[in-house]
Amino acid sequence: MLFGYGVDKRVIYALLIVLAVISLASMEASEWLTLLLTLPAVLIAVSFHEFAHANAADKLGDTTPRNQGRLTLNPLVHLDFFGTILMIFAHIGWGKPVQINPNNFNSNKSRSFCESMVALAGPLMNFFIAIVSCIAYVVLFEAIKPGFINTDAGLLLEAFLILLIYVDIGLGVFNLIPLPPLDGEKIFRNLLPYKIQQWLDRNYATLYMIFMILWFFGFLEIIVAPVIAFLSNGLFTVVEWIVQLFI
Repeated sequence: MLFGYGVDKRVIYALLIVLAVISLASMEASEWLTLLLTLPAVLIAVSFHEFAHANAADKLGDTTPRNQGRLTLNPLVHLDFFGTILMIFAHIGWGKPVQINPNNFNSNKSRSFCESMVALAGPLMNFFIAIVSCIAYVVLFEAIKPGFINTDAGLLLEAFLILLIYVDIGLGVFNLIPLPPLDGEKIFRNLLPYKIQQWLDRNYATLYMIFMILWFFGFLEIIVAPVIAFLSNGLFTVVEWIVQLFI
C-alpha cells in the first residue's frame, strides 16, 4: 500500500539501506548502545500498535486480521521494513498495515465509525504503553529508587524505559497525521462531509505523494518533533505530580 502509485519499493529499500549503513558507520560507542536499546522498544511499539488495530477490527466483527494471523504480538508478523528503519533511526514510522473488510463490521454500528475506531486503536495503544512506561520509570527511579539504580542493569532499564516512552509517543503522534497512508487519514476522513470524503478518495495518490515529499525533505519531523517533546514533558510532569501524592 505504501509503495503504490509508481513508487518502486526496491529503490526506497536500497536508499534506506545505504542511509542506514552510513549512519551505523558514523556511530560512537554510546550511540550503538542507544541503538541496541531502541530495537526492543521499536519491536514492542510496532507489535502492540498493529495488534491493537487487529484486535479492534476483530471486536467490531471483522475477522480478516484474525484469518491473516495478525491477531498476535509476534513482531515478525507486524514489521514493515521501511517503517521499521525509520522507527529505529528517527523514532517515527509504522508497521505493516492491518487489512480489514469494512463489510464485515457489526451492522449496529456505522461503517465509518468502525473504520475510525480501528485506525485510532493503534495510536491509543502506543500512548497507553508510554503512560505505563512513564509510571514505571517515575516510580522506580524517582520515588522508590531501588538498590540497582546505579548498577549497569539499573542504568540500562532506565535508558530503555525512556526510549520506550519516546518511541511510543513518536509512533502514536506520527500516525495521527491526517495524510495517507497513516492512521490519521482514516480517522479524520470519516468525520468530514461525504463530498469531502469523495474528494479525498479521488486525490488519494496526490495526498500520498505530498506525504512522501514532506517526509523525504524532513518537514514531517519538524512538525512532529515539538509535539512529541511537548507530550513527553507533559506526561512526565503529570505522572511525577500524581506519584508525589502517594509517597
